[in-house]
Order: sequence, then C-alpha cells, then structure tokens
Amino acid sequence: MSISKFIADLKKQLPSERLVTDPMRLFALGTDASFYRLVPELIVYANDEKDIKTLLRLSAQHKVPLTFRAAGTSLSGQAVTDSVLVMLTDAWVSHRVEPLGDVVHIQPGVIGANANRALKPYGRKIGPDPASINACKIGGIVANNASGMCCGTAHNSYHTLHGLRLILADGTLLDTREDTNIERFRIKQKKLLSQLSQLRQQLLNQPKLAEKVRHKYRLKNTTGYGLNALLDFEDPVDILTHLMVGSEGTLGFISEVAFKTVPDLKHRASTMIGFDDLGLCAQTVAELKKLSVDAVELLDTRAIQSVKHMPGLPSFTLQLPAEGGVLLVDVRGEDATDLANNISAVDALLASIPTIKTTGFTESVHEIDQYWKIRKGTFPAVGAMREVGTTVIIEDVAFPIEYLAEGVSRLQSLFDKYNYDEAIIFGHALEGNLHFVFTQSFKSQSEVDRYDQFMNEVAQMVAMEFGGSLKAEHGTGRNMAPFVALEWGDDAYGLMKKIKTILDPNNLLNPGVIINDDKAVHLKNLKAMPAADETVDKCIECGFCEPICPSKNFTLTPRQRITAYRELKRMQANQEPISAQWRKSFDLQAIDSCAATGLCATSCPVDINTGELVLKLRAHNNHKYGALATTLSRHYAAIASLVRGGLWLQSIAQRLVGAQRLESWTSTLRKWTKQRTPLWLSTTPKRAAPIYARNIAAEPTDLNTVVYWASCVTQSMAGSVMDDRGAIPDAVKSVLAKADLKVVYPQPTRGLCCGQPFFSKGHNQQGNQMMNEVLDALWDVSSGGRYPVLSDTSPCSLQLKDEAQKRGIQLYDSTAFIDRFLLNRLKLTPETKAVAVHLTCSAQKQGLEQSFKRVLDALAPNWLQPEDIACCGFAGDKGFQLPELNASALKTLGVQTRSCTYGVSTSRTCEIGLSKHSGLTYYSLFEVLDKVSSKA
Repeated sequence: MSISKFIADLKKQLPSERLVTDPMRLFALGTDASFYRLVPELIVYANDEKDIKTLLRLSAQHKVPLTFRAAGTSLSGQAVTDSVLVMLTDAWVSHRVEPLGDVVHIQPGVIGANANRALKPYGRKIGPDPASINACKIGGIVANNASGMCCGTAHNSYHTLHGLRLILADGTLLDTREDTNIERFRIKQKKLLSQLSQLRQQLLNQPKLAEKVRHKYRLKNTTGYGLNALLDFEDPVDILTHLMVGSEGTLGFISEVAFKTVPDLKHRASTMIGFDDLGLCAQTVAELKKLSVDAVELLDTRAIQSVKHMPGLPSFTLQLPAEGGVLLVDVRGEDATDLANNISAVDALLASIPTIKTTGFTESVHEIDQYWKIRKGTFPAVGAMREVGTTVIIEDVAFPIEYLAEGVSRLQSLFDKYNYDEAIIFGHALEGNLHFVFTQSFKSQSEVDRYDQFMNEVAQMVAMEFGGSLKAEHGTGRNMAPFVALEWGDDAYGLMKKIKTILDPNNLLNPGVIINDDKAVHLKNLKAMPAADETVDKCIECGFCEPICPSKNFTLTPRQRITAYRELKRMQANQEPISAQWRKSFDLQAIDSCAATGLCATSCPVDINTGELVLKLRAHNNHKYGALATTLSRHYAAIASLVRGGLWLQSIAQRLVGAQRLESWTSTLRKWTKQRTPLWLSTTPKRAAPIYARNIAAEPTDLNTVVYWASCVTQSMAGSVMDDRGAIPDAVKSVLAKADLKVVYPQPTRGLCCGQPFFSKGHNQQGNQMMNEVLDALWDVSSGGRYPVLSDTSPCSLQLKDEAQKRGIQLYDSTAFIDRFLLNRLKLTPETKAVAVHLTCSAQKQGLEQSFKRVLDALAPNWLQPEDIACCGFAGDKGFQLPELNASALKTLGVQTRSCTYGVSTSRTCEIGLSKHSGLTYYSLFEVLDKVSSKA
C-alpha cells in the first residue's frame, strides 16, 4: 500500500480543494456516531460517478482501501477508517418522483426526511423510518438496510427496493432500471453472476441452513450479509442488487436507488398502556401484531424513569413495579372511519386484559407528539445524564416474539450483573426488536474487560439461546463483526466470506467491516471522550446537528467542532505537542467560521448549543481587545454615526463605479490581503436616517399604545442602490399609524444596542452592559412593562427575550407582534405573486414558526420556503468579513427561488446576503405588511 503515490496520482485527476490532508480536518471530519475512532490519511469529496471510478481504479492500482460515507450517523463503526474516507459533495442530492408517487429515484446524498418531503404531495413516504431520518442519508439507509419504528421488516430498504444503480470494485456500472445496461453487465460479468448462482445453489442444497436463513429474516436482522437474497431471488442480478442492501460499503458503491414507496396515512391515534408484568406485555404485543397497528414501542420501567421529567408522561407509568413495562401503540387509517375501526379492534383486545392501565387513544396532534417525544427521548436522556468522559452505547438486538419478555428480563439481569445501573431498554416490540442503552468508560483495561464480558454474554444469550439477531437495525460494522460467525454458524459465515471474495477480491472496500477474523476488533480503536467543556461534554457525536449548520459544506459542523475541541483538550491534558498548523486550522474552521447562532441546539437530542462553546473560545482569543470593546460600547451612538457615514460613502462609490464592480474590486483586494479585508457586496445598504423622537413615556392610563424599539441596524441601513427598499422604521411607523396605535420610543432613540455585536465576539461584559441599558430604557418607557414592546429585528429580539421576560417587559419580535396585534386591526389585500421567505435562526429559536406562517398566509399566501437553508450564515458582520460562509449556506437559494418575485425576512443583515445570493430583493416583514395593508 502506497498512500503517497495514491494521493499523487489522485491530484492529477481531482481538484486539490476536494482532497483533505490537513491533520485537524482529518481528525474532525473522520468522526462518526459510533464509539470507534480511526483517523483517515486522506478524505476525498467525490462529485460524480467518474470520481468514484477513478478512486476505485487507483485503489486497486496502489492497494489502498476505501471507505464510503454518507452522513456518518451509523453506530457500529462501519463509517470510519484509517485509510481513505470517501465523502459526497452536495452534487449527489437529486431525486425524481414517478407520476403516481409509487416509486422514487434518489441519489445517496439525499437526507431521508427530504425524500419524504418530496413524496408528501403524493401522500407517500419511503419505507425505512430510522430515528435519524432527519440527518441520515439515502446511501447509508440502503447500505445499512435501515428500518425503524413503523416499517418493521416488510417496508425496510431490502423489501422496498425497486432498482439500484451501483459501481462494483472493478469499476463496472450496473443499473437495474435499464434493460440494455443489464444485458451488457450480464456479458461483462458472466463469471461473477455464475459464482452468485452457485452460492444460491449451495445454500439450497443445505435445507437446514436455508431454513435458518428464512428464520433469521422473519426477524429484523442486519448481522452479516443478506443471505436471504440467495433464497428470495433466482436471477443473479437480483441477488447482487439485494446483497448490496445492508453491505455497509464493503461490496461496491451505491450511486442511486429506486424505492417503492408506501402510503403515508394521515389519520392517526396513539395510546400508552402500562403493565405490571412484562410477560403479559409481551403476550399483548403478539396479539397486537395480528391487528392493523402501525407501531408498538416497548419501554421498560428504567426507560420510563429516565424520561420522568418530560411533559405528557402519564402518571400511572411512574407507579409500575420494576418488572413492569409500557407499550406505546400507534394506529393509522386511510380515513376517519378506517382509523375508528382500527382503534376499536385494539380497544377490544385491551378490554380483555383487566390488569392494564391505559390513557385511551388520542387523536390530538399535540398529545401524540408528546408521547413520541417521550419515546425518542429515552436514548438522549441516558446520554445527557452520563458521567463526563464516558461513552453512551446503544445496542440493537431482536428476539423471536415468543421470547420477548424473557429477553427483556435476561438483559436486565445482565445489567445488574455488570453494574450498568443506568441501562434502559426500549424498542420496536412488534418485531421483537429491542434497543438497550448504557454508558461505558474505556479509560482502563478493567472497564474494557467489563464491556467485553458483558457483550459476550449478550451474544451467547441472544444468538445461541434464543436464536435472535445481534444486530437488528444498526448494521454489523466493527462492533459486531467478531460475533457474525457465532450467530450464523460456520457454514453461513463461509458463504458470507465467499460473497466478499467474489465482489471485492482484493479486500479494499471498507476492510474489517462485517467480515473480520480479529475476535477482538470490537475492543480496538475505542473513541476517547475526554472532558472538554461543560457546554459540550454531553455530546454523543450523533451528527443530528449537521444538516442545519450553515458551515457544513464550508468548514466544520457542530459535531466536528466538538470532536476537534475534545482532541485539543486531550492533547493539552497529556502535554502532547500541538502543531501551529493544527491550532491555526482549528481557530479558522472551528471558531472563526461558526455563525454561533445556536440553531444546532434545536436538532440536538441533548440540547447542546455549540455556539456557546465557540463564544467562550472567542472570548478567550479576543480578551486582548477588551479595552477597545469597552471604549466602543461607551461611545456607541458615535460608532453608529460612523457606520452610517461609511454606508453613505460606499453608496456613492457604488453609484460612481457600479455596485457589481465595487464588489469585484473588494473581492480582489481580499485575495491580495489574504482575506483580511471585508467584501462590499453589491446589496450592501445605503445609510438610513436615525429616529428622532420626543422623550415621551407611556402613562398607565394610555390606551392603544405600543413601544417601538428600532434596532441600531435598522436605524443605520436602508435599501441598497440595487433595489427600491426604504428604511424599515418608516414602514413600521406607517403600519402602526394605519392601525391607530400610539407609538412611544425608548430614549435615547439612537445609540441603544442589545449588545449582540459584542456578545458575538466574546465580549460578554460589554454586551451585558449595553443589553441592560436597552432593558432599562424599555422598562421606563413602557410604564413598568404595562405596554407591549415591538422589536423590529429578530436577532435583537432573541438577545433580549429572556432578560426582558424576567423583568416583566412584554417584548415581541416583529413576527409575533404582527400576528397578535396588527392582523385584526388592518385591511389586507394579500400579495398574489410567489414570495420567497426566510425564517431566521433567531426567529426559530424563539419558537415563531407557526406565528410566521400565520402572518405569511395573511400577507402573501403564495409563499415558498427553500429547503435545507435553516441559517443563512450572514451572522452579523460575517457576511462581510467571511462572505464564503454566507455563500456556502445559500448555495442553492437562487435555484430554489426562481419562481419568486421577491423575498421576505426579519433581519436586515440577513437580507443583504439573501438578496445577493437569490437575485431577488428581500424585504422586511413590515415592508410587505405596509405594502398590502390599509386602514380597517
């Protein structure tokens, strides 16, 4: 193996920016959701099939192993490597739905939830529904034969596969949706197909083994290769394509998949049922399996105790004995009558079991959501409570349904035997599929030995005593590779080894995964989880945060930032040398390029705001500028005037030389100065006139009175030379006048700032001082919090929200204010044209999604919200100082908003970048309201 020659040859074929060799990035990007750590020597971003074929050719030439990764949310170590990690660019995200919606063609980079979003208009969805569906990608869903809570085995990846486009280790392309391609493949790969047919016959010639295979796949099973393909299909092409499902990247590369879709039934009801005895619970599951139920989830009493703090948990569940359990039952129907019939059937069954306690079925969306949040909250609950430095492990087994109760009891006994006091059990009971979660330290050999002994007993009990599956859903990976032969027996394992040899004769595709003769591989390369900072120590590195991050395609994601910081702290604690390159790379990619909006916390199962860590690190790095920050904060009105002056000068320059040309010149200057100078975007605003108002406070007896606090941004920035926008305060005052509301302003009207510019740089003392000045002014002018306060900029509203609430100030962001106070006071003539909307990250964190939708429906009902753009990445001044972040976050905006006439948002700085990268003019919500409203 010659990695250096491989890299040298690869550089002749692929652009250098798609090859990662920087040590810090290799470490950060190399992590996945498992508890294994391997650091790749090279990461390659593949852009198309040509790149994949190039990689496969060079891999064979230089004997360099490749590992393919989609999202890195897998749990068994199948997506890590110490060789070459191949990741996907965002060029792999196309999908095509057939006219009736019964089949969907999807590339491997598409997130599962996005596939379902595309199918929603057809009333369909993909079959697999893993818990990670909002983060995991189609490539991983197929490669791991993902299933989930509702799909059982009938709707998993294997059984809903309609067609596959794949590339074998030798570079041969097979697309089973094209007859001509199949015929060419049959000719070219005649020997390979013959060998697969021989394996099928070999299995058929062993009736006992064949029956064992059938038994195994009546259960959920992802241990080893899918030997059921040898029985289910006679055509070796079909055998090959179905062997690819669940092969974890060890047999080839999946370039596109076609799924048969399943109905997405909208009529739904759920109930929670408590049992004093798990035996009775399991018997009930067996009876429920005969009925039309969509999902049945089991939680043992330990799991219930772990989520006892969550709203909506029925009180009777906390009074169950230790040997009891809870079932969460979900039923659906094509219509209300169908749903009612399914509910009646379940109720009739439950009525025959007198000892149970039940909530009864509810069709309330809110209550159903609460029940399922409780179920999904069990795993992160253990992760959040674990001791710092330990790893949270989730294992995944399946029992024949008749052994489900005994299986739960035996697992609980093993928890007690090995002192896993925090361990819990939950799972998809209809399939006998149980997940158990526990925390484990790998700091000492004794702890590693404890884990080893525990897993050996689990394997013996599940696979040998009960004939179950050691991996029902999560894939074999490295974690279960030593136990594949134990579960399947030597004959079946021998067939699996032959499959690997036939399709990957040089063992270069994800070696060590699924097939591994090292019986201790599951105990090697264990991931260290050292204490780093209390803000992020709970992180389980699941990757759920990544899709929402604006820097995901630019530098690092929240998970990767935390991973890199943990390694930095580990090296510091061990007094290991840290290269200047490592530190420089960390500062730029982990700290400077983070938008620090904290939106990642909304997707994190343990509520981690990585932005808080970044702000701490910025505070440390920027400490030397503290005196300057203090001076600026004390003279902020003057600073705001200077900003307006600068905007006036740049608008003159834009008129003289052209806005686009000025942007081009400043872009060239940035290159000369190595990104030390800002980029003046063509959509940079002109100056706005600040508000001048008399010092009048609201009196307790005043009626129809509101306080309007215009942010320093809206008082500084008007429209640009590229658009027809005015100043936002002018639109606000116009709307409030139409609504016959008396307006008072905090004093001084200029120079008040929420502190966000200082907080974002880590200058918390100065930021707090400025924030308190605003709050003091708002308290005074609102007559001690009697009158509502309108804030016209979402990031500023978020900055003040919590402290304002503590003081009793009724602070409303523009969206909430319009929704509550203005829609019913104005006559509206809604906009009929298509409008693009951007819900800012600060509005999302305030929980304003539903309010925003109500306002949009009233003002511009033909609105469109682009997919996969949660945060625009402008982040205050970063749109000028690091415009690449904004450009990366909004890369697809222009394409998605082609049909729109203009855009709407609630942050003036965000609107600069949104306008630039969409080609539209983005207006504030108040500007649109002013346009479509008149006096009632």
